[in-house]
Amino acid sequence: MGEKPGRLNTFVAPKPNRLLIKLMTPVNRVLMLKGLPLLRDVPVLNRIAGVRGIANVRQIDFPDTDRARLAGVCGRDKATFLTPNHPEFFTDWMIDKEIVSKVAPLTASWATNGVVNGLGRFAQKFWLANNLIAQIPGNSDSARQYSVDWAVKGHGVLLHPEGAVGWHGDWVAPLMPGAAEMAIAALAQGCAADPAFQSWIAPVVWKLVLLHDADAGLRTECAYVARRLRIETVGRGATPAERVYAIYEALLARDEEKAGVAVDRSKPVAERLDALIAQLSRRVAGEIGSDASPGSADMLRAVRRWLRGSDAGMDNGKAQAVKANADMLQRLCRLGPFAWASPAMTQEQAAEHIKRIRNDYCSGTFRDTLNRFVPQPVGPRQAIIRVPEPIAVHDFGGDAEALTAELRRRLQGALDDINVDLARAGGLRSYPNPFVKD
Repeated sequence: MGEKPGRLNTFVAPKPNRLLIKLMTPVNRVLMLKGLPLLRDVPVLNRIAGVRGIANVRQIDFPDTDRARLAGVCGRDKATFLTPNHPEFFTDWMIDKEIVSKVAPLTASWATNGVVNGLGRFAQKFWLANNLIAQIPGNSDSARQYSVDWAVKGHGVLLHPEGAVGWHGDWVAPLMPGAAEMAIAALAQGCAADPAFQSWIAPVVWKLVLLHDADAGLRTECAYVARRLRIETVGRGATPAERVYAIYEALLARDEEKAGVAVDRSKPVAERLDALIAQLSRRVAGEIGSDASPGSADMLRAVRRWLRGSDAGMDNGKAQAVKANADMLQRLCRLGPFAWASPAMTQEQAAEHIKRIRNDYCSGTFRDTLNRFVPQPVGPRQAIIRVPEPIAVHDFGGDAEALTAELRRRLQGALDDINVDLARAGGLRSYPNPFVKD
């Protein structure tokens, strides 16, 4: 008989507490997002995360028209799956909670099992009372069924179709089909009792914009990361964009050396990155017998399934080698074409790059661990929230794959519209992008 899974990998159905959820809304708004009025602007005091707002989101731009559009597809006789983009960790749930507090307070939200189950029994009870659904890797059937049942009751379910945070606020990564599959299942379940039952997928996008020039803060954070990773810093006059680029280039050279690939710094980073991803993918695919596309999400999922499987334990040395290559592959794949899509790198994009590097490469100290769970922004920000037209699953006619493709189109389109408006208003500070010059 196999061992019983521990708390981390055991699904426990949420037990939403209406009073707790209601009480947490103003706590989230003040302590987590906006900070304490007046005190948040007092020098020295404004360095305390709880005073200035842990996520330091001073302003929230959520127009009434967008709020009404979202509220219109939430409620009785309809199942609604809210699907925000996923540009930042920790701030994600704080902004998501602010959104649902306006339209569907009892919405259930998906989260990793490490958050819901991995922080102790008391924390688990707290998260379950807040209606968080633990995603158990390799065993999501219970979470899916709870989600479908809860959505059919008219309360709403929120999940990030991009999956893990990618730290790229202007680009929507390829989506996973879970939201579409559950929306289709909820439609079938609801229509069994009421043929007029509706099922909706509601895309939501939010973008974080720095309110002030954050050049000094970005330079300081880049210097810290360079020291932690023992990377030679660039010249004193280098921009944060150049510093981010130098760190990434040095890390790529290290990974090339580890993988036994010749380091040719005369070639563009994008070309070197693609070549290394292709080579590692071939190695991993050969070990696990996968024919998935190099560096694709399917490839990484195949590796995780293989490592969880019993066959992986038959040769511990082989499993360790596959895991090491897969970990490197996963880190490399988190830097993509979005990095060199524009000749300019905004301060927001530079901040995202450095947070991604800290998350993926910096570990071993309390400060690094804390940053992974509660990353601190370099300055006060505004959250711009928009709701594209929701997808009426009951009228769509396509399968889960088509629904997922349409969802990504609407998410990316809404983000692009936000950026067009920001560019027109001249509200973004930027640097020449070294990834393009490279």
